[in-house]
Amino acid sequence: MKCKHEICTMQILLIAATDHEIEPFVSGHPQIDILITGIGIPSTLYHLQKRIHQMTYDLIIQAGIAGRFNSQIALGQTVFVKQDCFADLGFEVKENYMPIFETELVNKNEFPFEKGWLINSTDNLTDLNLSAVNAITVNKVSDSELQKQQFISSFNADIETMEGAALHYVCLQEKIPFLQIRSVSNTVGERDKSKWMMTEAIVNLNSTLLKLIKGLTA
Repeated sequence: MKCKHEICTMQILLIAATDHEIEPFVSGHPQIDILITGIGIPSTLYHLQKRIHQMTYDLIIQAGIAGRFNSQIALGQTVFVKQDCFADLGFEVKENYMPIFETELVNKNEFPFEKGWLINSTDNLTDLNLSAVNAITVNKVSDSELQKQQFISSFNADIETMEGAALHYVCLQEKIPFLQIRSVSNTVGERDKSKWMMTEAIVNLNSTLLKLIKGLTA
């Protein structure tokens, strides 16, 4: 996906749930198309789908913050999401949770899913040396230890967001190359914001965005 011409003609769309997450990058790069989708799966699905029916893009990048399950990922660290899923689409009975793709109601390998996951097969982030992670997407932020353990057990995920799987779903369906990069601001379930690293996460996220866009448009 790297542009090899003297003048790059790659059409890139950068999306984020909130303007706060990417404001440092946006203020210095007005030439990049920006879409603030709003928070959550429904808003992201609607606004992204609407935009790609208005414009044609060679690449869509989603950037934002995330919570971590995996303590091996440092707070503030930026990662690349290799695969994502709609984690809270399922059944909970007597505190036992079963993802929808583990039931007989749906085919977990029906396109665009592979074993219930939405997988990004891109390999163009090697220059940035980002760790590739498994993510889950949920419709709510919770401090429930039970929910946290259910998601860890069901998905073995590294991070959690509220929009990522929506990007993967739309772009895989529409066959548009995409990237999801996230910086970790907190541990999932930790509601004491004095322990979060929001500022560091946003600084690192925008630094990575700058390097990424420079590499793609060089």
